[in-house]
Amino acid sequence: MNNVTHSVKKSEIESKWYIIDAANKPLGRVATEAAKLLRGKHKPTFTPNLDTGDHVIIINCKDVVLTGNKLNQKIYRHHSGYIGGMKETPAKIMLANNPEKAMMLAVKGMLPHNSLGRQSLKKLRVYAGAEHANQAQKPEVWEVK
Repeated sequence: MNNVTHSVKKSEIESKWYIIDAANKPLGRVATEAAKLLRGKHKPTFTPNLDTGDHVIIINCKDVVLTGNKLNQKIYRHHSGYIGGMKETPAKIMLANNPEKAMMLAVKGMLPHNSLGRQSLKKLRVYAGAEHANQAQKPEVWEVK
């Protein structure tokens, strides 16, 4: 019996389009499903060193839910690089003003922090409302459990 693991080649990678509706779903649950699809972990041809993932469209980010007391306690931080350049934004304000960025940051944190993760993140499209500009790709609906 010959047990050989098949390693997929770049020419064999096929990419599909999926759409996730984030309305009334927890932010983290939607982000983990999106990260799984972007990495390609749902496919039997998953290869850790190649981008075997699919394109993901997330709609209705303005209706996403934060569980527990995260809405009041969670703080998004970034630094400009200058002295005193720390910027802090509470989750309540971030979700009200820029829900796409909150979703993008959640998914980005679940991808590898290297060139493969940056390449995978380019396949993500995030929209605050129900309309999106990717109808031509005929995306399939992916249900978040």
